[in-house]
Amino acid sequence: MLSALDLGLIYGLMALGVYLTFRVLDFPDLTVDGSFTTGAAVAASLIIAGQSPWIATAAGAAAGAVAGLVTGLLHTKGRINPLLAGILTQIALYSINLRIMGRANLPLLRTDTLLSGLRDDRVLGTWASVGIFALVVFAFMLALDWFLNTDLGLALQATGDNERMIRAQGVSTDNTKILGLSLSNALVALAGGLIAQYQGFADIGMGIGLIVAGLASVIIGQAVIPGRRFIFATLAVVVGSVVYRIVIQLALTAGADPNDMKLISALLVIAALLLPRLAVFRRLRARRRERLMAAAETGEARA
Repeated sequence: MLSALDLGLIYGLMALGVYLTFRVLDFPDLTVDGSFTTGAAVAASLIIAGQSPWIATAAGAAAGAVAGLVTGLLHTKGRINPLLAGILTQIALYSINLRIMGRANLPLLRTDTLLSGLRDDRVLGTWASVGIFALVVFAFMLALDWFLNTDLGLALQATGDNERMIRAQGVSTDNTKILGLSLSNALVALAGGLIAQYQGFADIGMGIGLIVAGLASVIIGQAVIPGRRFIFATLAVVVGSVVYRIVIQLALTAGADPNDMKLISALLVIAALLLPRLAVFRRLRARRRERLMAAAETGEARA
């Protein structure tokens, strides 16, 4: 179960990237399935070639940013539909990733990686590794929260909320979209590089269907931790990623066929989307709104 926590936290970086495009930028980016593998492929190839794991991991994240840049350019400059732009980049990345790796699978078991020390000390899959990964993800959460509250980050939010309005203020929405997609896929590729080092291999199929896991993390997390402030929203995304991985682990422990994991993932997303629409959840939201309104009226009365 602790290994599921480890994976949930690492995949939390990927979920933050999905949150940035789907929730903040309001851009349905399907590049994720390809850029995740790109991060893993670049990191693994450079590590095997003898490069520093730090440089290799950073290069993987940079390669993901380039993938997001390509999707952004296809959409903004080529005027291609957002979904189609992401699909085109994703398809192209499959062949590119094979070129980078040279084969379908690259083992990292006999190489030095960022996690070699933890693996040698048998710390992976313990509370110590959970704490380390939690600190790393928390640092990225704080960095993302800080960025979204800068002028550039506010422009990024405004692009997702009301593109025409922010364009009328003289902001180039093309540039904000490209920036958002690049940052998002950099986070996704970073997660891919870390997952490859955690599992000990990079595989050409490791990113297939990953967008479903990212959406599940975002939806489940925001159902568990509601809130408008970004610190709560990003925390919810990471918590959703952990919950998702725990559910998958429980399903495997209960005897589920590993070949059914994509089906289980899709069912989780469907459940997360449909449950809030049930009458009991609507009543709970209505009561919560009433409490907030009552608290606001009480505050105004005291003022």
